[in-house]
Amino acid sequence: MSDLFDLPFEDETPPPETNDQPAASDQRPTAGSPVTARRVLTVTELTVKVRDLLETEFFEVWVEGELSNCRLWNTGHLYFTLKDGGAQIKAVIFRTVVRYLKFKPADGLRVVARGRVSVYEPKGEYQIVCEHLEPQGLGALQLAFDQLKKRLQAEGLFDAERKRPLPTLPRKIGIVTSLDGAAIRDIINVLRRRYANAHLVIRPTRVQGDGAALEIARGLRAIARVPGVDVIIVGRGGGSIEDLWAFNEETVARAIAEAPVPIISAVGHETDTTIADFVADLRAPTPSAAAELVVAAKDEFSSRIGRLRDRLRAAARGRVQSLRVHVASSRPVFARIPGRLAMRGRDAAELSHALARVMRAAVGAWERRRQQLERQLATFDLGRRLGAIRTRLVAADGRLTGAAARRHDRAGAQLGHAAGRLETLSPLAVLGRGYAVCWTADRTRAVRDAADVAAGDRVSVTLARGELECDVRETKT
Repeated sequence: MSDLFDLPFEDETPPPETNDQPAASDQRPTAGSPVTARRVLTVTELTVKVRDLLETEFFEVWVEGELSNCRLWNTGHLYFTLKDGGAQIKAVIFRTVVRYLKFKPADGLRVVARGRVSVYEPKGEYQIVCEHLEPQGLGALQLAFDQLKKRLQAEGLFDAERKRPLPTLPRKIGIVTSLDGAAIRDIINVLRRRYANAHLVIRPTRVQGDGAALEIARGLRAIARVPGVDVIIVGRGGGSIEDLWAFNEETVARAIAEAPVPIISAVGHETDTTIADFVADLRAPTPSAAAELVVAAKDEFSSRIGRLRDRLRAAARGRVQSLRVHVASSRPVFARIPGRLAMRGRDAAELSHALARVMRAAVGAWERRRQQLERQLATFDLGRRLGAIRTRLVAADGRLTGAAARRHDRAGAQLGHAAGRLETLSPLAVLGRGYAVCWTADRTRAVRDAADVAAGDRVSVTLARGELECDVRETKT
């Protein structure tokens, strides 16, 4: 593979050699001059020293120039040349930085690059390793927006012929947005108020930050696969151009263009415009307006039905009135029917009034009887009786607990007193004061008199701690 740095550059013409100074190879030490040892460097060593010097001196520089020979290699690195009217310098952006560029570098753009000066050792050429690149005079985001808009417009993604109309009565509405923003609440409130029987399918996704564009595209494709979805709303609330940038990414634009159902783009406020707005079938200035646009066709359809219903009722009333006049004029006997019906209606009203009066009286009597039974039943209220019994049980339990506590305290005091007396009378207490008990060898009786044992007998002595086995050597009375 040929390297980009193989491209020819203008080299300065070397100055002509003159014979004013002798060549280095002809210089020899003269008599009396000290002889110094030569330090010979390899090309690699010299290049490394030059590289270290440049990277130390020019660790971070800003360079302005025009892009030339831009070429993105299959390794992902971007190689180009920065030049102006008097000089040029080669530059490289590694793929870890290229993916964060908001615009596409192209020949002829004037840019400002930030990076460090280094040396490409295999060719001994110095270059700039760029870590940041921005267009001069035009923001990177705006430039990227204009480039993508121009390319997609050339492909026909903005053409009016490919825009699809919204369904008249959408039964299932898809929504792709964040659950944390106000956009989802605005959409749901509008649809709940104006189209309560709509079925909403919500696909949560991030709408800003790194990776948000991929999530939005995946959300659009996922919700488009849901059976029965008639229209999709994608968007978010307002913000800066950086906040809305996910909707300016090519992957979102492609996902909108590939959707099988109409899509409404509702990004930001009315003054905000994104690539998604141009590709979508319909642009709404706000998320609330998108919800209103979805049900606008339904409202128009309902209004048309209402107007047709009113016209049908008016036509029916007119037809019945004309037939009534025709029958009354053609048959005199029918002319007396309205009067008879009025009399019958009066009789029916009087009977209805009398029946209502009787029913009210009966209902009043039953109500009074019900209230009397309630008062009688209240005297036998089982809940009230159980409450009184529960109160007595609580009081008895308190008394019993107090008596048991007092009894326990008295028994404890008696036990302490008895233990004290027992401790006083205990032989162990006596032993603890330095006394001892002497037993016979078989430990059957205590030795109280020296005459009870003789010299040579074995006795056992019990102390406060432990015992002694002793032999009697002598007895004294």
